[in-house]
Amino acid sequence: MATILIFLCGIINFALHKATMESGHPMAAQMHALFQGFMRGWGSYMLEYLILLSALGFAALGYTIALPAYIVYTGMNGLAGWAILTGKI
Repeated sequence: MATILIFLCGIINFALHKATMESGHPMAAQMHALFQGFMRGWGSYMLEYLILLSALGFAALGYTIALPAYIVYTGMNGLAGWAILTGKI
C-alpha cells in the first residue's frame, strides 16, 4: 500500500515539477541553467526520479518512515510550487 501511495505522490511531484519548470519564473530559469550541463537541462527531472526511486525502494524494504517522509516532501514541493506559480516568490 505504501508503494502505491508513494507512486501517486510521485505523479503529483512530477506534474508540479513540470509546471514550475515551464512557468517562466526566474527561479525556474536559474534552475534550468544550473542543470544545463547535466543531461541538457533535464537533470532536475532525473533528480526527482531518483528521489522517487529511493522512496519506493525504502518502502519495498519495509522502512515505515518512507511513506510519511515522501508525503512531507510532496507537501513541501506543493507549497514551493504554489508560491512560484502564484508569484508569491
